[in-house]
Amino acid sequence: MPDLFIHPDRKLPKLKPFEAMRRMKRLIDDKEDTEQVFHIIEALNGPNAYRLLKKFAATQKGRAQLRERTSLPPMLDDHDTILKLPEGTVGRAYVDFMRREGLSAAGLVAESEKFARGMAQYDDDLRWFMYRLRDSHDLFHVLTGYGRDALGEASLLAFSYGQNGGRGVIFIAYVGSRHLTSRLPREIKVMEAFHEGRRHGKLAGKIIEEDISTLLHEPLDKARARLNIQRPAQYRRALVKISEMGDAHALLAAV
Repeated sequence: MPDLFIHPDRKLPKLKPFEAMRRMKRLIDDKEDTEQVFHIIEALNGPNAYRLLKKFAATQKGRAQLRERTSLPPMLDDHDTILKLPEGTVGRAYVDFMRREGLSAAGLVAESEKFARGMAQYDDDLRWFMYRLRDSHDLFHVLTGYGRDALGEASLLAFSYGQNGGRGVIFIAYVGSRHLTSRLPREIKVMEAFHEGRRHGKLAGKIIEEDISTLLHEPLDKARARLNIQRPAQYRRALVKISEMGDAHALLAAV
């Protein structure tokens, strides 16, 4: 494993469970207050990112990415270049998703930087890796098929936990799923979607280790097959049930 550069002045975050609970209440009260997600993850993950970075650096793919230290947002927001790729590629699906949702990689960066001054303070391998985890979130949506509705976000976070661990991530996913369970009819199997997401994340290849530029060029169906990303059947089944009640997007936005 190559030597990792961690700035000598960097202090690894400590666990702050009460802070996480306070921030989670704010997020439940206002689902659009996505800044709280970053606070919760920081409060609960502790040194998880450093442990994950060491595992990442111990793999051949991870070492290759560390040598390059590519910044993802400029690549992901270069829609004009990505749109030159063939239909059906990961890149085309990504741009379609981002435009449909009115998102940008730079927007996610801006949201996280409202509070993440500690993360940005030191230019070291840990900062680069934490940024990579953050900046690949919407690409996870595209690869897994989970939407940005409340159920999709909770299930995707469960998938992400299966991939990368992190107490903050699974805490948000679990509390969010329980919140949905309490507000939706019993026939909507929210917790089954949660458990399926977590299970699928464990079974799939590590997306964070992928060369993102190469991945964008790959046909989406082949990328999913190669990475063993399975169809989110429980999530899709829940969406069908919700749709039978009316406007699924509106119903999920209201809970």
